[in-house]
Amino acid sequence: MKFPLIALTLAWPAALLAQPQPSDWEAVLAEADGQTVYWNAWGGSTATNDYIAWIGDRVAEYGVTLEHVKLADTADAVTRVLSEREAGQDDGGAIDLIWINGENFIAMKEAGLLFGPFSTELPNYAFVSDDPAITTDFGMPVDGMESPWAKAQFVFMYDSADTDAPADMQALLDWTAENPGRFTYPQPPDFLGTTFLKQVLVSQAEDPTVLSDPMEEADFDTVTAPLWEYLDALRPNLWRGGEAYPTSGPAQFQLLTDEEIDIAPSLSPSEASTAIANLQLPESVRTFVPEGGTIGNVSFLAIPYNSSAKAGAMVVANEILSPEAQLRGQDPEVLGYGTVLDMGALDPEMRQAFEDLDQGIATLSPAELGEALPEPHASWASAIEAEWIERYGAQ
Repeated sequence: MKFPLIALTLAWPAALLAQPQPSDWEAVLAEADGQTVYWNAWGGSTATNDYIAWIGDRVAEYGVTLEHVKLADTADAVTRVLSEREAGQDDGGAIDLIWINGENFIAMKEAGLLFGPFSTELPNYAFVSDDPAITTDFGMPVDGMESPWAKAQFVFMYDSADTDAPADMQALLDWTAENPGRFTYPQPPDFLGTTFLKQVLVSQAEDPTVLSDPMEEADFDTVTAPLWEYLDALRPNLWRGGEAYPTSGPAQFQLLTDEEIDIAPSLSPSEASTAIANLQLPESVRTFVPEGGTIGNVSFLAIPYNSSAKAGAMVVANEILSPEAQLRGQDPEVLGYGTVLDMGALDPEMRQAFEDLDQGIATLSPAELGEALPEPHASWASAIEAEWIERYGAQ
């Protein structure tokens, strides 16, 4: 009975030693040379797809081939890794890198499906801002198990040729009553649609601090009652009377362009400017943040425990943290994502380059955006999605 345990004890340290260690970066680079990294990432945005292709050109200099596996739902990648583990495939997995955050990260971390910790030892992590939004993900400590790559904050796009910006969330509700059919949001569980629900929840809850704890520790019906009251009042005045919803954030662009709606949510403060630059939105579109603030979060990269190209995946994650890649990502004509870097950690020339970056005509300044509100604990998202579908999804 003891032999298998002894064998496992002898074998496990060898497996650990075989893993690439970011603290020995030269060894990581040597191992990464010749690897192909299959990055599973949402593929619904041409701008994002082009940026990932640009990153691929950058890491090719290290001998790494980057393949973008375009996802409609990150949960598909989580399911794939889980299925591989259940089948006993503990190495040579099909996924090397995942664009992830929130409930999918928590699910993988709690199930032991992630490689790491690795992120804080990446060479370019020295440039990363010391920000609680980067060290935690939907209330869960990151613990080096995922690497940040972009900041986001919830805003609303509006066509300034047709309307003014409502002052706060109650004013938005009142505006929809005065302008029926001119506002919508993507159908949950689309990520942006769910974020709109969370924005309403945080703004309307009597005590938003309870949302930082797991949903099971609170009275769900009591805490979420103001959310459903708000949505019940909003729904009849939505685009198409709330009988249909856009399938995604980009799907809203066409509604704005066709002047079917005047206001729509976005999770990227610069998305409108980028879309204007790409001729996807009218030049009259602007953005606003309601009084009281909006939810902010960070996108991360994670490496599955059974990745077949962990070293190459780390090279990709490190490259995205480079000041050059972050500067390009913040350019509204490229992506318009918020940077995760600390400007004080950059050299004067690069810091100036960020300061000189034209954020675009529709992008609010950091002062106008204000402090981002924390995301509720991930357990709230799935619960309000399920309740939303029960209440409105089948109608």
